[in-house]
Amino acid sequence: MSFAGPLRRSLIPRTSRTIASRYPCPKRRCFATATSATSEAPREPEGTKEVPMTVGDGGAGTIRPVRQRHGSDRLVFPGAVNSKFTNRLVFRQQDPSKAIDTYRVMDTEGQIIDETHGIDFDNMKEQTLKMYSSMVTVSIMDQIMYDSQRQGRISFYIVNAGEEGIAVGSAAALGEHDTIYAQYREAGVLMYRGYTLDEFMAQCFSNCKDHGKGRNMPIHYSSKKLNFHPISSTLATQLPHASGAGYALKMERTPACAVTYFGEGAASEGDFHAALNIAATRGCPTLFVCRNNGYAISTPTLEQYKGDGIASRGVGYGIDTIRVDGNDTWAVYKVTKEARELAISQQKPVLIEAMSYRVSHHSTSDDSFAYRARVEVEDWKRRDNPITRLRKFMELRNWWDQEKDTQLRQQLRKDVLKAFNNAEREKKPAISKLWEDTYDKPTKDQQSQMQEMKDILERYGEEYDLEGYEGGKNGVVPKR
Repeated sequence: MSFAGPLRRSLIPRTSRTIASRYPCPKRRCFATATSATSEAPREPEGTKEVPMTVGDGGAGTIRPVRQRHGSDRLVFPGAVNSKFTNRLVFRQQDPSKAIDTYRVMDTEGQIIDETHGIDFDNMKEQTLKMYSSMVTVSIMDQIMYDSQRQGRISFYIVNAGEEGIAVGSAAALGEHDTIYAQYREAGVLMYRGYTLDEFMAQCFSNCKDHGKGRNMPIHYSSKKLNFHPISSTLATQLPHASGAGYALKMERTPACAVTYFGEGAASEGDFHAALNIAATRGCPTLFVCRNNGYAISTPTLEQYKGDGIASRGVGYGIDTIRVDGNDTWAVYKVTKEARELAISQQKPVLIEAMSYRVSHHSTSDDSFAYRARVEVEDWKRRDNPITRLRKFMELRNWWDQEKDTQLRQQLRKDVLKAFNNAEREKKPAISKLWEDTYDKPTKDQQSQMQEMKDILERYGEEYDLEGYEGGKNGVVPKR
């Protein structure tokens, strides 16, 4: 009895035989060539050159096999699909004279320098005014909230000074169904999308009207209505989330993209590399917007990494990448708009590196003059500013003047202070909020903890000042 027949057939897995039987004849022949132990692939003429091959389609499966032809003048391998052979031993190094360019639409005086921008400014007056108002509002809110932290009225704050153009310019180019994963200098994104001053203040004061119910640090905003996911203190954790969200949008065939913001310091985290790699290999429609502001807390970028900024990393991962002047609001808008269309239409990620010097301290816990010269900061403030540049743009078109600017700033300051005072007077969330939303229903352990807390407050209530909390000591309600 011979087993040669059955064994030879079993060398090809059943699933592969099933797939092969469905292919048209040419592909079946290719499959047979790759799996047969006896047949030999036909030889190609010496010196045959390879053409670039597409080896994958963003996770949907391999389009065609990668095959090294006989006599080829280049390497064709899954790890390098079109690398020419050479007899020169040269280590590849960065060429400082060939750094990635930085895209601009207008200069520091508001003059348009890219006549091919394709932006219909004549029909964007109202949108421009909204962008400018959003940026000015953020800057005024920053000043008031920074001072309030110094007075002990809130516990923490991070300002957006010098980077308002990145947040607002990009937000203006996004769709309402795009989902946002931010870091902590994207107040302008929320402001432009419709987050109210009352919502900003409620979060910073952690009062009963805060969407997060007072369980997060100030400036860690969130808005389900605006598709803005809660901000996390931990650097770069939002990046893999954005890759996953982009992949989900792709699988659902939703014409939208995921957008994530981060600083160049966060790009030194492992999550950055994991996020870019999964987005590239799975073809996730995700926009990675890096705010390269020169410093990661107290570490200058020159000490953080070698190479040509963050943009060079995107190229390394096979991601469409562009560097843009972050102080040029229109350049950020144009780049984001084009990147969004590219991500959605071609189902692929895009990396945007926006360059904008951080003129503020990292946070209210930081004194940046301990690691950089004050004259350096003042020089950047005087040299360029995204708000001033957009204002000059509007003045050149007679859309704006000093009187209008003064009136706007006075009114916005009143609006911010009104929201500030209202939020400060609101009570803190009830103590029971500490245990809510972790599970659908409180567990037995949580119920026991709440009962224990209630007993302690009833016995030692005079030791705890709970007048500022909803329900006071009665705000602890064990739920069954």
